[in-house]
Amino acid sequence: MARAPARFVCQSCGASSGKWSGQCDACGQWNTITEEQAAAAVPRGLGGGKGRKVEFVGLTGPSAEMPRMVSGMMEFDRVCGGGMVPGSAILVGGDPGIGKSTLLLQAVGRLAMGTGCAYISGEESIDQVRMRARRLGLVESAVRLASATSVRDLVTTLDGRTPPGVVVIDSIQTMYVDNLDSAPGTVAQVRTSAQELIRLAKRRGFCLLLVGHVTKEGTIAGPRVLEHMVDTVLYFEGERGHQFRILRAIKNRFGPTDEIGVFEMTDRGLSEVANPSALFLTQRQGDVSGAAVFAGMEGSRPLLVEIQALVAPSALATPRRAVVGWDSGRLAMVIAVLEARCGVTLSGNDVYLNVAGGLRIAEPAADLAVATALLSAVADRPAPPKAVIFGEIGLSGEIRPVGQTDLRLKEAAKLGFGEAILPPRPRSQSGRDAGASGPISLTHIAHLRDLVELIGAPPSFPSGRTNAREAGFR
Repeated sequence: MARAPARFVCQSCGASSGKWSGQCDACGQWNTITEEQAAAAVPRGLGGGKGRKVEFVGLTGPSAEMPRMVSGMMEFDRVCGGGMVPGSAILVGGDPGIGKSTLLLQAVGRLAMGTGCAYISGEESIDQVRMRARRLGLVESAVRLASATSVRDLVTTLDGRTPPGVVVIDSIQTMYVDNLDSAPGTVAQVRTSAQELIRLAKRRGFCLLLVGHVTKEGTIAGPRVLEHMVDTVLYFEGERGHQFRILRAIKNRFGPTDEIGVFEMTDRGLSEVANPSALFLTQRQGDVSGAAVFAGMEGSRPLLVEIQALVAPSALATPRRAVVGWDSGRLAMVIAVLEARCGVTLSGNDVYLNVAGGLRIAEPAADLAVATALLSAVADRPAPPKAVIFGEIGLSGEIRPVGQTDLRLKEAAKLGFGEAILPPRPRSQSGRDAGASGPISLTHIAHLRDLVELIGAPPSFPSGRTNAREAGFR
């Protein structure tokens, strides 16, 4: 039989070509193309045999509710949609050292009290995993440990008479299939290894948890098809300088997406944060200029965080725009609207924006809180200390309504806030303000100019080395 021709595959995006090149034409990465042996061509007619007829059924019919395996870690179960579903595959990604292995070891350590759990490490030895379990207080847990990287050995072991209920693979990039010539971690190995393990999990009905490495851009390494193969994709994120960790659902076939769970990293492992809003606002000082409290939504959970801004004169020809925890393009748009529609000049000054606590916000509803923090920093006047702020800013300066207003106001009232600055409600909901807001007084802002008048910011902030007090704004 003729030898199958070789092909060259990009290890970053999975694109293949017939010859080697230094740069991938699909993703633009350099030195990521390696040679892999292509599989033998399938004969015409799929081997000459006829396939099995597929039967179709209607949308209506008897269907059992998906059972759930609850770990007891409420934040982890929340992100999974109420618990893990037997036969599902969950991919957990995150930066190195962020705590992925700690999170999963704690989850299976609690699950092992009611169901069989196996933890398979391809990166650490048994002794290293036991040291972590001792630090987490899980020495007495009935988790079965193994250190292996061969997918053939794992399939043979897990396909026994009594497979475990939950299997953790740490990590999928270290697994290999011995009938492929490529090295572990390559596109072909990651794809084939995940496919074999997921097929086994679906057939035997155990929940498969895969740990995935991430690239420097923050995406899970390996082929993109890996995220399509699994049922749930979770990202474990956080800043190195903060003790908070966020578990975020990017994809979930058995629950809502964009749901988050909040943890705090301690010397005893990860502890759950039942009320993250109170934790993110612990160090808040209400009489400081350049700070505003944003009432946001992460999945189905309302979350209050502090947005901090600093506007300083710049000696550079191109002033700096430094953003932590928010979209820098969105900040540029808010600054442009303030200058064009409200006459607040910021083009000659450095602007620094920070979301306190290490949380990353992607919601457009934070526009109004960011604008409030910027105006407060420009005028050197504190924003209303007992007010939460949310709303989307349009390019003409209008403030647009956002969804789930009632949940945001309830969370603010629970934490003792007495005022809310928000967009006008749609006419269909305008009669609900009195009952929904409760003890919070509502201040509706229709245009960004109304916010400038409310904060008392100057209509113009001079550039250069002159600050607000020298310009006469007090």
